[in-house]
Amino acid sequence: MTEHKTNSLVITDKIAKLENCISTKKQLKIIEEIAKEGEIGQKALLELLINRRIVKKTEIGYLDGCIFEILQSTENIIIRENVNKSFNKGLIKLNTSLKNNYQPLQQLLICQKFQEADKLTQTMLCKLAGLDKNSKRKWLYFTDISSMPSEDLYTIDMLWRIYSRGKFGFSIQRQIWLTNNCNWEKLWNKIGWKNQGTPCRYPNEFIWDISAPNGHLPLFNQLRGVQVLSALFQHIVWNQSN
Repeated sequence: MTEHKTNSLVITDKIAKLENCISTKKQLKIIEEIAKEGEIGQKALLELLINRRIVKKTEIGYLDGCIFEILQSTENIIIRENVNKSFNKGLIKLNTSLKNNYQPLQQLLICQKFQEADKLTQTMLCKLAGLDKNSKRKWLYFTDISSMPSEDLYTIDMLWRIYSRGKFGFSIQRQIWLTNNCNWEKLWNKIGWKNQGTPCRYPNEFIWDISAPNGHLPLFNQLRGVQVLSALFQHIVWNQSN
């Protein structure tokens, strides 16, 4: 058997393992192994992504985001061009009926410009609350949250989750909060908003890359209290998306 056929069989076997693996961490490891096989491996990953997202139109998952991330960062120009050709606006098709245009947020998250994405997210949330750029108030009240459209909140959260390997997003923060019996101090420490009990200072003491703890982003100002975040965690959208 030739080396090419051997590599193809190994890649085929790993592709099969990918779709049967439920651990995002393990999926990422397998994806990286396949990508290291060079163009043959990267082509196989691209074919899998196209099959999932365009042909079968399966429900989007962290597997898609991980494959997309790895292929976007490859040194193979042809692979990158084909990725951009197939997914020129990203993995997530955004509904035009939403209150905001979320494509700029999608693009920032694709590029892992998390600090810029965080700022834009806060601006979009204020806009959803009816606070435009001319508003004197630049922060949210807890009473603003319940009126925010579920579809918009879900889209913002999904963009953060898919382009962060499932690490970031409101629903991720909420799940950590629930897992820790809704204890705020435990949440702050788990997601890295406090360091040994002291609130982190914005922006330098926060982590703006994928190495951050789960739930680290997007940010909310916990120094103003927990009412806004509590209202967000109790928004009807999370009951609808479970």
